[in-house]
Amino acid sequence: MSTLEKLPVTVITGFLGSGKTTLIRNLMQNPQGKRLAIVVNEFGDVGVDGEILKSCAIPDCPEENIMELSNGCICCTVADDFIPTIEALMALEPRPEHIVIETSGLALPKPLLKAFDWPDIRSKITVDGVIALADAEAVADGRFATNVAAVDAQREADDSLDHETPLSEVFEDQVSCADIVLLTKPDLAGPEGVAKAKAMVLAEAPRVLPVVEVAEGVVDPRVILGLEAAAEDDMDNRPSHHDGHHDHEHDDFESVVIDLPEQADPAALAARIEKMAKEQNILRVKGYAAVEGKPMRLLVQAVGARVRHQFDRPWKPEEGRQGRMVVIAEHDDVNVEAIRAALVD
Repeated sequence: MSTLEKLPVTVITGFLGSGKTTLIRNLMQNPQGKRLAIVVNEFGDVGVDGEILKSCAIPDCPEENIMELSNGCICCTVADDFIPTIEALMALEPRPEHIVIETSGLALPKPLLKAFDWPDIRSKITVDGVIALADAEAVADGRFATNVAAVDAQREADDSLDHETPLSEVFEDQVSCADIVLLTKPDLAGPEGVAKAKAMVLAEAPRVLPVVEVAEGVVDPRVILGLEAAAEDDMDNRPSHHDGHHDHEHDDFESVVIDLPEQADPAALAARIEKMAKEQNILRVKGYAAVEGKPMRLLVQAVGARVRHQFDRPWKPEEGRQGRMVVIAEHDDVNVEAIRAALVD
């Protein structure tokens, strides 16, 4: 069976809050006539991203084609979760014509690509392409180190930069493994910020990469589907910080799940989340809330102190209008009681 006859898989990677779920929602609505299947790898105990995507299910991507992996980072649970999930999707009738994988924000793509060499699936699927999303504003603000020399220079000037943050390492590995980089939220970065972010991405990339601005996840699917990269056969050109290591640790990050009582005012909840994010150095907040007198569920997502909320769908009877938030921070910054107090008390 030739590569072109294999079932193509697109890996969507990117840091927390970079816009992966929004991008996939738009792909689902414009699948170019292909029958899609989606694999969502959650970080945390609440399947927020999976629920968002299932609410957008359409005939070309029905709900049964959307699967969630919530037992840990996809690149660390290959044998237990990833391979069985891929096999289950391939056994569906009718069979999907393209699989899209949304990794967690912490997933390193290269160990995942190595999983495609698994004997039971290697002859049946191929990595059509790796798409890395990067928040243009975050990159332009210099939140990720672009090269070792620059980090060393900063270390000499500032003791607080005595070690590289894990966020920069994840970002660099994602860019290094990508076939195309999408710069998201260009409106927040502005033209100068976008230009700076693009230059930083290209400086980090081990080879020339296309870098495309994307607002609200809207991009022509032909730009990112059908790349035929066969990335699993191109590993040497996708360097990683973890080359030569059999595993990698995600202990630098921790997620906290908080049950929320019914809320009186969505704006007040957003303000509390913004204040908490600033005071507790929170990376990401995502979840749902019930609002007094409203039959619709309030979807809440925050990247740092940027909070967005909207009513997405009616509550289901079995859900009991139970609000819940997943809060993600670097391990040393997690203060569960302070987070609970900020959201509940």
